[in-house]
Amino acid sequence: MPWWLDTLIGLVAALLLAWLALVVVLLAARPKGSLLREALRLLPDLIRLLRRLAADASLPRGVRVRLALLLAYLALPIDLIPDFIPVLGYADDAVVVVLVLRGTVRRAGLDAVRAHWPGTPDGFAALCRLSGLPTT
Repeated sequence: MPWWLDTLIGLVAALLLAWLALVVVLLAARPKGSLLREALRLLPDLIRLLRRLAADASLPRGVRVRLALLLAYLALPIDLIPDFIPVLGYADDAVVVVLVLRGTVRRAGLDAVRAHWPGTPDGFAALCRLSGLPTT
């Protein structure tokens, strides 16, 4: 067998294993019960929040890059789990957003997220509940 074919097979196998590992993580961390419905209602405000945070020059560059990559991921039609799979198809987007938002709060602080939140205080409280962020 030629060396390039061995390399191609190894690369495909590694990508498949990485994808399977991501699917397992998403299954373990997906929102339970009505949390997914609540997350979908917050989606317009959440997209505006992510855009505002990504454009804020006072935040660390790593945070802004991570947020810009998240916005690009959400805009692309390609997902880790295809959207036609019931519940999990949309849950993977929600889980990825939650993970990036948690990292943003760790690096930039909850006050920065609160300052850029475009929605209501109740919506911000729901966002904190969904993403496991402190409310104070």
